[in-house]
Amino acid sequence: MYEKEITEELTRWKRKMLKRPSLMGRYTKGLQQKMNNWVPEKVHSVVTASIKNMVHATLVGSEYTTKKQPEVALSLEEREEKVHQLIKAYKRTAALEGAGTGAGGILLGMADFPLLLSIKMKFLFDVASAYGYDVRDYRERLYVLYLFQLAFARDEKKANLLEQLEGWEAQKEELPEKEEYLATFDWKAFQLDYRDYIDLPKMLQLIPGFGAVIGAAANYRFLDVLGETAMNGYRIRWLSSLPKE
Repeated sequence: MYEKEITEELTRWKRKMLKRPSLMGRYTKGLQQKMNNWVPEKVHSVVTASIKNMVHATLVGSEYTTKKQPEVALSLEEREEKVHQLIKAYKRTAALEGAGTGAGGILLGMADFPLLLSIKMKFLFDVASAYGYDVRDYRERLYVLYLFQLAFARDEKKANLLEQLEGWEAQKEELPEKEEYLATFDWKAFQLDYRDYIDLPKMLQLIPGFGAVIGAAANYRFLDVLGETAMNGYRIRWLSSLPKE
């Protein structure tokens, strides 16, 4: 019964992912793209390098993986109870971090970018382990990256990313060595999608006195979106592994 309920929820979520963006959403994206064109290429290069280094460290390092043992012998319902608790805990952590850095003005507000990214990555690794996947395998860390991308991707890219998640079990068997894959990854597109998603609330967070409230609310919302995406991403894999009736 639980799997049936989750299947229905997953169907609704996929429909939302593939929904055509609203007029306001299209206008906002167009404005952000114009702003990106005004930004000097050197600035894009610096931002790209920063995000690349953080994500690269997550994928090839041991900071988030050494203690992550996958949960075993649990039902899907039991796993998702754990995931709901993780979402609540990480949303509180992210909100506190956003409030603290937002209250500090520009310098601490800028520090929020890497701190929030670190919180998100740790959260995704914990969710993967709760669903029974071993994140010491680089391919599972790569799946985490796809989940991150989908959560903050532009609307026109969501269909392609969702297709990759749905075909992951077959795709991962054909992946090259991690060093080869990382060398060909489109880091600039990744950082533009992520930055566009968070730009407006993060700029408001830099306003002295007002930033604490915005920082807390924005970070709370970011973890909410990421949690929903992660749960449905792993539901896809769980349900596809069930015996066909």
